[in-house]
Amino acid sequence: MSSSPSSSVVAARKAIADRLAEIRKDARLTGEVLSARCGWHPAKTSRIQSGKSAPSEDDIRVWCAACKATSQIPDLIAALRAVESMYVEWRRLQHTGLRSLQESYVARYERTWQFRVYCSVVVPGLLQTAAYATALLESVTQFQDIPNDVPEAVQARMDRASILRQGNHRFAFLIEESVLRSGLGGAEAMAGQLGHLLSLMSLPSVSLGIIPFGSSRSLWMQETFVLLDDNSVEIELLTARVTVTQPREVADYTRAFERLAAMAVYGARARALITSAIVALE
Repeated sequence: MSSSPSSSVVAARKAIADRLAEIRKDARLTGEVLSARCGWHPAKTSRIQSGKSAPSEDDIRVWCAACKATSQIPDLIAALRAVESMYVEWRRLQHTGLRSLQESYVARYERTWQFRVYCSVVVPGLLQTAAYATALLESVTQFQDIPNDVPEAVQARMDRASILRQGNHRFAFLIEESVLRSGLGGAEAMAGQLGHLLSLMSLPSVSLGIIPFGSSRSLWMQETFVLLDDNSVEIELLTARVTVTQPREVADYTRAFERLAAMAVYGARARALITSAIVALE
C-alpha cells in the first residue's frame, strides 16, 4: 500500500485480501453476487480483493456471512488488527498526550533481552536526561498540536530508563556525531545530556558507538530504528511508527545495524567526541 513504507504491512494486508477472495470462491459466488449480498458496489469488492482498500472489521463480518463462512471471522479480524498495529500514525498514539505512549513501551521492553538502537537525529530515549527529554517532547507536543502533558511524559520516560540498570538486558546504541552537536534544549541542557552519556558509558549493560563526521560510509544515514531481540524492529517516521516482524526485513535491519556499528567508534574515542562537543558549547 502506498500509505506504508513497509513491505511487511503490504504483505500482511495482501494476505487478508487473498483469504477473503478464497472464501468467496469457496462459496462459489461471483464478485457481483457477493456485492449484492453485502449491499455495496462491486467496485468495493474488487478493491478489497486486490488489496487496494483495507476492509473494516464490519466488512469482514458481512463478507463472511454472505459466504456462509462465519467461522473465519475471528481469525480474519485478529489478522486485521495485527496489520493495523504494524503502521500506526503518531496522531493516533499521541492524541491524549505523550504520557500514555511512554508507558506503553514498558511491558514490551521488560520482555526484551537485547536492544539495538540507531538514532541519527536525537539522543535515544533511554539515554536522555529530563531536561533534554523536556525540550524534545515539548517540540513534539507543539508540532502535533496535542494535549500538553510533557512533565508526566518526561517522568514516564525517566522511569522507563531504569531498565538500563535492572535485569539481564543488553543495550547497543549507535548515534551519529551530529546528534552530539544538535543544541537541542540550549547549551545548558545539551551539556547535561552529553555529560550523562559519559556516565552511562560505564554501565556494563550499555555499549555506545558514535559514527564520526567524515566517516567512510558503507551505509547512508537511516531513520531511527530499534531492534528488539531478533523478533521485531520499530521504525520512527515523521508521521508514524512502523513495526516490522517479517524475518527477511528484520534481517535487513540487523545487517544495517552491523554495518553502521562497524563505522562507529567506541570507548576512549567516543568519549573524546562527546568531550569535544561539550567544549564547543562553552
